[in-house]
Amino acid sequence: MAARMFALALTCATASALLTGHMSRLRADGRLPRGFSIGTTGLSFSPAEKPAMNAKMNMTLVVLDEPTESFAAVFTRNAFPGAPVLVGKRRMAERAVQAVVVNNKISNVCAGSPDGPVADSERVCAALAAELGLAGGAELVVPCSTGVIGWRLPVAQMCAAVPALVGARQRESALPAARGIMTTDAYPKMRAADACGGRIVAFAKGAGMIEPNMATMLAYVLTDVAVPRDALREMLPRVAAASFNCISVDGDQSTSDTLIALASGAVPLASGSAPLAEFERALLSVCAQLAADVVRNGEGVRHVMEVVVSGAPSEASARAIGKAVVNSNLFKCAVAGNDPNVGRILAAVGSCAGVVLPDVPIGGASIRIGGRSVFEDGRFQLTGDTEDVLYAYFKQAELPLHAETPCDEGFPFPPHERTVLIEVDLRAGDARARVLGADLTSEYVAINADYRS
Repeated sequence: MAARMFALALTCATASALLTGHMSRLRADGRLPRGFSIGTTGLSFSPAEKPAMNAKMNMTLVVLDEPTESFAAVFTRNAFPGAPVLVGKRRMAERAVQAVVVNNKISNVCAGSPDGPVADSERVCAALAAELGLAGGAELVVPCSTGVIGWRLPVAQMCAAVPALVGARQRESALPAARGIMTTDAYPKMRAADACGGRIVAFAKGAGMIEPNMATMLAYVLTDVAVPRDALREMLPRVAAASFNCISVDGDQSTSDTLIALASGAVPLASGSAPLAEFERALLSVCAQLAADVVRNGEGVRHVMEVVVSGAPSEASARAIGKAVVNSNLFKCAVAGNDPNVGRILAAVGSCAGVVLPDVPIGGASIRIGGRSVFEDGRFQLTGDTEDVLYAYFKQAELPLHAETPCDEGFPFPPHERTVLIEVDLRAGDARARVLGADLTSEYVAINADYRS
């Protein structure tokens, strides 16, 4: 008993130390770029679809000091998008925007008042525009929602909370926003970089329903660098494709996926292509780090898989094969159990290649796990110690489940950023892609079985 109590105390102390270190980084990263303020507030409501429930919702507000013409967004390709996505797409045609409002708990998809879910989102935007005194009205506000699909927004309660939301604005840190947009996320996710004499700060939420076809569930990029509107709109899809579009937790694409970038323009950008290239590199670095954070924070995640596919005829086919590996339920389960069942990788690669590369011979392909060859020139390379070596490799990449640390602090941040590295060389071209994915644990099933309860 004494040994168990000591182990528990040590685990809690480790969790507390990780929390302290993580929060220190977030506080440093959270310093807002010039020209922005952020506010958060909470409210209680009873869902119309479940009136006995006392539900909690956060509202988060990002406001620019002045309207900006330099803004860009990428949205989900789901054929049943949420109303905020529909409104957001409309806003992209506007000359300028000045604010973003985000609510969690309800995603506002295909359910709403008699006027419809789009009208509900617009009412919240109008209430905010009025409280902020925006001369351009609701058209300057971009709405975003995440949470339960199929429930109606509590519009009256949200509009009543707008004065508190506006009154809570501060200019110091984006950390309250990173916290406020969370749903099943275990910890806030935020990254930052300096570029072109200015600053980029980005934060995201997402832990389940992650198979982006543009970005993660919700992600926001704030910068004070005066990136031209057209340039920002050209680079953001490229950045999304190389970061958020290269991750998967569970293979489910959300109805609400939204990535928004806003530039206040407080820091002039030098002319020429070199400054734009520098900014795009910094933007990609920030978004790639955020994307990895989303996978590490995935619901029930115990291992992060890193699949690098090279020698492909195209980047799209390389990405598709990487996604096929990380989305294979059989292989995800094997990784969760530290079982190096390498045949499941081969099956996933071959299944996808048969569809996306039906006329491309890949018999000369190779597969490596943790740098160890397991398949070469059409034959498995499995020796007597392969199982033990790969088991140990999987084991060292484990992340603790939150349920294993029953202390007040929980386990809010992973103790490391190690991955299970799988390298697939198709030897059929020069393109490559890197995809991050997650294993499949019983905790993931438990979280999603009880999601609305």
